Amino acid sequence: MGNLEPIAFDIETSGLDDSAVLTVAGLAHSLGEVLILNTAGRAANSGRLEHALGTESVGDVEVLLADDEEALLGILHRIAHDRLDDEKHYLTAYNGETWNGGFDLPFVRTACISHGLDWPFPNIAYADVFSFIDRFDTNDEKGLVEVYDKLIGKESCDPFENSGAAVDAYEKGAWEKLLLHNLADVQRTQELARLSENYIPQSDFKMKNLSPPK
Repeated sequence: MGNLEPIAFDIETSGLDDSAVLTVAGLAHSLGEVLILNTAGRAANSGRLEHALGTESVGDVEVLLADDEEALLGILHRIAHDRLDDEKHYLTAYNGETWNGGFDLPFVRTACISHGLDWPFPNIAYADVFSFIDRFDTNDEKGLVEVYDKLIGKESCDPFENSGAAVDAYEKGAWEKLLLHNLADVQRTQELARLSENYIPQSDFKMKNLSPPK
């Protein structure tokens, strides 16, 4: 990991079936967060959302609006290329992609394929927080919220008890609550990555490069 800064990544989707789409993609860094919202063409005000979420940010929160999944992926690609530096950052997520599965990165890959878009994260290192949680005693808890509460225990801005509520919020256009949920998850992931950097043996802090071979 060296002196690389973790950039936490988390997505929300409209469900888990074959028709599900990306609804939010969030990134957290040391100075704040970027949240990309797929409104599906519905009304939203980024300035008002940034103001509503601002008190929960670690610095400044930026809300970017997309009309559909393809536009969300396009913005994510631009953010990744313009703001992520492979010499300064590594990407991290919680069960985003592990040796035997994960959710966030596989979902994004399939979405990129369906829209004929390039992979947004070339030439950057990746470490999954979930892959070294077993180096802590969490009483066999494995979920992000449960592990965070056990190891850090700070109050979060999450308005939901579970991710299923985020699907309902998207359907209803409850943008503030949906974004607060994603904001909480990227913040939790960022904090757990930082915690792990201070306690996990370097030999156990496994990284890989997300750049495809071609």
